[in-house]
Amino acid sequence: MRQGPGKGGCGTWPVAPVGGEALGRSRGGLSTKVHLAVDGRGRPQSILLTPGQAGDNPQLVPLLEAIRVPRLGPGRPRSRPDRVIADKAYSHPSTRAELRRRRIATTIPERADQKSRRRGRPPCFDRDLYHDRNVVERCFNRLKQWRGLATRYAKRAAIYRAEVVIAAIMIWLR
Repeated sequence: MRQGPGKGGCGTWPVAPVGGEALGRSRGGLSTKVHLAVDGRGRPQSILLTPGQAGDNPQLVPLLEAIRVPRLGPGRPRSRPDRVIADKAYSHPSTRAELRRRRIATTIPERADQKSRRRGRPPCFDRDLYHDRNVVERCFNRLKQWRGLATRYAKRAAIYRAEVVIAAIMIWLR
C-alpha cells in the first residue's frame, strides 16, 4: 500500500515558514526577541518577534504601525499613541526624527555616545515620566509566567507568536 507521492508519506504539507522562524544567535545561544507595545495599564497592544541578534531600534516603527485601538463611537481605530516611553536601545536620531514626523511625544534617554556627537540642544527628557517605563517590564514578567513563553518550547515562530497572543489575551481579561 502506497502512502503518498514517494518515500516519506504525503508531500502536500506546508514546510516553509512564512517569515522565518525568528531564531537567531545571541550571547546566550539561539534566542528570540519579543517586542511589545504596551498601554499605560500594562496590557499588550502589538507584538512582534525577531531573531535574538536583531536590534531593537528598527522594530519600533513596525510595532507602532500595528497598534489599532477601536473607538467607542463611529470612526477609524486610533493608531497613534500620545507618548512613547522607551529605553536607550531606541535612542537613535532616525527614530527620534520619525516619531517627531508622526507628532508623537517621546521620553527616551540619550545614549552617552550620542551625547558626545550631538550638535545643538539635547532632546527633551522627563525623568519622572520615564519612571512609568516599568509598566513594560511588568508586562514581560506577566508573560514569562507561562513556561512555554519563557523557554520557547514551540519550534515554529507562528505557534510561538500565537502563544504570546493567547497570554496577552489572558492579561487583557484579568
